[in-house]
Amino acid sequence: MKNFELNNYTYRVICDGKNEDARVSFISGENTLSVSLSAKEDRPAFVLLEWSFETEDGLYVLGDAWERSYGELCFRKPDGKRALPWYFEATNKKETFCFGVKTRPNAFVCFTYGEKGITAKIDCRNGGGGVRLCGRTVDLCTFVFRKYIKPPFESLQEYCRELCPDPVLPKEKIYGGNNWYYAYGNSSREDILGDAALQAKLSKGIENRPFMVIDDGWQINSTAGPYVPNEKFGDMKTLADEIKALGVRPGIWIRLLDDPSQDLTPDMRILRDGERKYLDPTNEAVKELITNTLKRMTSWGYELIKHDFSTVDMFGQYGKDLTDSITNFSGWHFGDETKTNAEITLDFYRLIREACGNALIIGCNTVSHLSAGLVEISRTGDDTSGREWARTRKMGVNTLAFRLAQNKAFYLVDADCVGILGSNIPWEKNRQWLDVLSKSDTALFISCGKATDRQSADIEKAYAEIQKDHDIRPLDIYENLTPSHWLIDGEETVYDWD
Repeated sequence: MKNFELNNYTYRVICDGKNEDARVSFISGENTLSVSLSAKEDRPAFVLLEWSFETEDGLYVLGDAWERSYGELCFRKPDGKRALPWYFEATNKKETFCFGVKTRPNAFVCFTYGEKGITAKIDCRNGGGGVRLCGRTVDLCTFVFRKYIKPPFESLQEYCRELCPDPVLPKEKIYGGNNWYYAYGNSSREDILGDAALQAKLSKGIENRPFMVIDDGWQINSTAGPYVPNEKFGDMKTLADEIKALGVRPGIWIRLLDDPSQDLTPDMRILRDGERKYLDPTNEAVKELITNTLKRMTSWGYELIKHDFSTVDMFGQYGKDLTDSITNFSGWHFGDETKTNAEITLDFYRLIREACGNALIIGCNTVSHLSAGLVEISRTGDDTSGREWARTRKMGVNTLAFRLAQNKAFYLVDADCVGILGSNIPWEKNRQWLDVLSKSDTALFISCGKATDRQSADIEKAYAEIQKDHDIRPLDIYENLTPSHWLIDGEETVYDWD
């Protein structure tokens, strides 16, 4: 990128139908470029910016992901067909260049970087069609370009801090239990209290108390609302009190936009691909329902709220099925057509933030770049496993290595659980995953109903380790999707993931 100049670009606006009054304006700063859009009658959908120059040889490029990553993050040669959501890092192993947008933009932004230059695709749609701005001007995004004479990991760390100057971070280390990867939804009040008792035992002597997060399966409908406890759980406030009595902090899972209740009116649901299923976060009745549900949970005494599935519910697809746009379904809109998809997503996250009060928030299947500064903790990768080591290696190790630079810059990273379900995964593999998490300065969650003496000893050691501050980074990031060489507190540690 030696010949790259931030202010040397061309642009065009793509609208649904006529393109007569859509206007784009730019404000240049020191290595920044802010983009705004206005329209009266036009329905703008995308703004495309192109920077043309010859790409130098010997570059490796790393991009981010729309929401969670799915084991695919890696450095590759520049490829004009590869979608790079939010930002990318290019390095020749001597110099590093970072190019992206500041967090919480009002549009979804994706880059491609090929032999002839860079394209930025600014997705300003509402649903799967153009937005009705009705004369309004919206600040779409601010591009930030930086050069570093530092190794790529340190460069990206510094760059992420610049993209998000206001992260909301937990005051203490986050660790404890989550019942999903050994129960997979088949759980009960008694099971959770047993899990909480185990967490209390494994963390004995640690002043900072662990969490016990109740995942999906406590409510009457599997993976959906309404959020009323089923007969196996009973009164949820009493359960939270009982968890606290054990010296453990209660947390709970929820999916806010999937509720099959028959008393909800059709206008409360998104009309997409010929059906109305998922709740529309622009609808006022839906906003009230979400607010009341979350306030009820925090009034029960739950100190951590994990909300899940919102990206796929809003836009119809998981990040792994997307390329350069947030939705591939066309011709649909939210009930309020006057805001961009990013604005709607941000309003949804802010509603959750306000309703949760002082409770910590874990965003799962949330849009990473939009949730930064609005959640304390983010699940940055797809599910690990209590059944398959290959899945934990692929999803967990990859997201820890390639999104670790976002840790404490955007939020506290949660690379997902150490899943312990009998002898499904050899402990000599899982204990390595436990070890690197305990030294990563990220969140550490264990999914375990029962633990052997050896496992208990290793977990106790990990819980003590996670209370400390560590300096950690992956080393073999050019060669491996799941780096095995890590520099931890100045010493190299080699993990045998295979």
